[in-house]
Amino acid sequence: MNATTDVDAAPFEVARRIADAVLFEGYVLYPYRASAAKNRLRWQFGVLVPPAYEELGGEHSWQRTELVMEPAAGARLTVELRFLHAVRRTVQELRPDGSTPTVASLELPDRVLVPWDEGAEERVRMSLPVAELLGEGVTLPFNRPAATETELVSADGRPVGRLNRRRERVEGAVRLTATELPGPWAALRLTAEVLNTSAWEPTAGAADREAALPRSLVAAHLLLGLDAGTFLSMTDPPQWAAGAVAECRNLRTWPVLAGADGRADVVLSSPIILEDHPAIAPESPGGFYDATEIDEILALRTSALTDQEKREARGTDERAGAVIDLADSLPAEVMERLHGAVRALREVTDPAAPPGPDEDLTPWWDPGADRSVDPARDRVQIDGLSIGAGSRVVLRPGRRRTDAQDLFLQGRTALVEAVLHDVDGSVHLAVTVEGDPGADLWREQGRFLYFQPDEVAPAPAEEAR
Repeated sequence: MNATTDVDAAPFEVARRIADAVLFEGYVLYPYRASAAKNRLRWQFGVLVPPAYEELGGEHSWQRTELVMEPAAGARLTVELRFLHAVRRTVQELRPDGSTPTVASLELPDRVLVPWDEGAEERVRMSLPVAELLGEGVTLPFNRPAATETELVSADGRPVGRLNRRRERVEGAVRLTATELPGPWAALRLTAEVLNTSAWEPTAGAADREAALPRSLVAAHLLLGLDAGTFLSMTDPPQWAAGAVAECRNLRTWPVLAGADGRADVVLSSPIILEDHPAIAPESPGGFYDATEIDEILALRTSALTDQEKREARGTDERAGAVIDLADSLPAEVMERLHGAVRALREVTDPAAPPGPDEDLTPWWDPGADRSVDPARDRVQIDGLSIGAGSRVVLRPGRRRTDAQDLFLQGRTALVEAVLHDVDGSVHLAVTVEGDPGADLWREQGRFLYFQPDEVAPAPAEEAR
């Protein structure tokens, strides 16, 4: 095998900023304190646990990326696996008698130190000729040894405690194979698997996720690069490759083109589903890490934290402290840019042209703009019956799979209030649920639940009628 782990990472520089966002997405959540309830269950994306924990019914120990590529003759493939290695931090206080007991918190003038799992970035790199991936392929094992370190903590020039950091040994492998696709095109299906092979045994009272995290690969993702050739988009492949792309199986990760615009020589395979050529908004002033909010809201809320909350955040993690400093230092013009941006404009009408005498000025989105539809009188055929306003139906949600709340209405009877047609030609039934004490209020306000015809069935009374 002509592979090397000492490779040039330059092909990935354009993609690295978005890859960093993937690596630290959800790392620490607003309000950035370890004591916050939502920061007690750490890391949600791309966690590859030890096999022994997977056998207990937990998360998975491996992920699989599969895509189609067109390498040029003699091309080399560069692979970089990136993940976080959990570092378990404990806090000790230095007492006057010289003892250093482990404590739940240590108060300092500028921060409050607490136990916490930090994330150390790890990278596994390799580069090899694409030709070597054919047949049995190539497997690159890797490991990161266990280590401990101690940091002395001082306040006002005197030692007051220390932080102990412990990282466990993690082991894994990157397995790469390629198969030729049938046809006249020089295309290959590339399969890249990332496996956590770390040894871990559950102990009494510790057979849980928290105990397995120090031997896990956290936020694991791949960067793949070709020095000559291209990868094919998984969402917009050329017609000749559509069938081959559809047959690719990606498990717990999703590959997207991630190089410079107009190029297809770099792929980011991420545990978070992205579109091709993802990018960080230029207005973003820095990482906020929270997986559920937008920068503007996070900046405003973070700057509004109390001084004590900010001290706790700074003591939780250095990255949390950086978020506090960032939010406190944003000038007004940067905050204005966070409120929104217009990327492009196109003219759809001539604003200077006066309306004609017979021109209907009703907006296109107003139901009254289309005289061919009438929500109160239109009907739709369901199971051979004509259903419209006033009909009773039994709700059968589930086919849309877009709103989990709808599942609570399974089997309930509802009254059809209107039959609506959207601009795409789809039909929707506006309904109120029978027995809902707020139905009259919703009806008065014009607020309804909406279901498509294949999500309802005529009520028995409608069938009899």
